[in-house]
Amino acid sequence: MFVHHSAPERLGSGAKFARIVFTIAALYGFVTIIPFYFSEHRLALEYPPPITHPEFYYAFAGVCLVWQILFVFIAVNPERCRIIMIPCMLEKLSLLPAFFILAPENRFPKSWLPLLAIDLVLGALFFVAFKLTKR
Repeated sequence: MFVHHSAPERLGSGAKFARIVFTIAALYGFVTIIPFYFSEHRLALEYPPPITHPEFYYAFAGVCLVWQILFVFIAVNPERCRIIMIPCMLEKLSLLPAFFILAPENRFPKSWLPLLAIDLVLGALFFVAFKLTKR
């Protein structure tokens, strides 16, 4: 039995941009978050003291992983998921308050600055994707 497939959906240039941006964000997220599930003990050595509440650690990793899955959904259909791009922008800005609270006390690790920069760039790209994607 043959299944008839309609012509591929025509995406506007904004939706194509959103598809690319959210795909890249999801891939980056998977690559950076999945290792958390295998690195609790290594992190305890590199950033003492050891984690005293592993349930918070793994719950945090799980929530982050769910965001990456959401990015995949948006990448699949940016026009339909356009409104969801708004909380995604906020998610990418969520490290910024920590920076402003901790940096004046010299408690924000310098090794996290590239991560903050990547999140800010992705947040800006999410905003552009939102503006370019048709309602």
